[in-house]
Amino acid sequence: MNLILIAVISLGTIALVLAAILYLASKRFAVYEDPRIAQVAELLPQANCGGCGYPGCTGFADACVKADTLDGKLCPVGGQELMVRIASILGRDAGTSEPMLAVVRCNGSCANRPRTNVYDGAVSCAIAASLYGGETGCSYGCLGCGDCVSACLFDAIRINPGTGLPEVIEDKCTACGACVKACPKSIIELRPKGKKSRRVYVSCVNKDKGAVTRKACEVGCIGCGKCVKACPFEAIALGDNLACIDFNKCKLCRKCVEVCPQHTITEENFPPRKPKEEVAVEA
Repeated sequence: MNLILIAVISLGTIALVLAAILYLASKRFAVYEDPRIAQVAELLPQANCGGCGYPGCTGFADACVKADTLDGKLCPVGGQELMVRIASILGRDAGTSEPMLAVVRCNGSCANRPRTNVYDGAVSCAIAASLYGGETGCSYGCLGCGDCVSACLFDAIRINPGTGLPEVIEDKCTACGACVKACPKSIIELRPKGKKSRRVYVSCVNKDKGAVTRKACEVGCIGCGKCVKACPFEAIALGDNLACIDFNKCKLCRKCVEVCPQHTITEENFPPRKPKEEVAVEA
């Protein structure tokens, strides 16, 4: 009987000592978490798309709480309205962030970019890109397998059956960037949505010389530089035989669109152009 009592007392003493050690350790190594992180995270959509640039919604909430300002921070799913609500919790100004949108910089449709061979492998752009340049003479253009469609969590991109190219559904796109990461050819990029959703950009990423590009695609950029000369705002630069429009400088005048001989520059959501009046020539 005495042995049993001694064993119980010994085990109880050991348990108390270990409990005290654990208590002291928990106090010594406790990590404080600002309760506002949980409050901000609760407001977020929990899409965990990574479009904010942080590892998930919790990571974004943590960054918002710890940052001195919310400038440059935006949840692409919730938009500016959500950022205002977050700012009210943190007692800060919401700042301003221009809405972004994914754009497809390739206009090499079946009509513009004739096929020279047929791919008969796994339906994956990543796999096809690792094997060869594609079914056409342009090794830079869209492969059309739809990796971008699979990557989008918001059903904001689809393959047009007529052109074989991906199309972004503007009302659904949150600019999360998943399609950008999924495209092995880097033809999808995020650009500002623009005032009244108007945008101007070069729909080509082909860096081959002009003659090679023209042979592969009827609307490929040939690097002629006419758009560069026509732009009054120095918003277009030419490099590696390819023109690129700086959206920070572009004023949407569309003079570059008018002079492009290949019709490579895309203009979206602009009103129809007024027909030019013909000047009567006296005999």
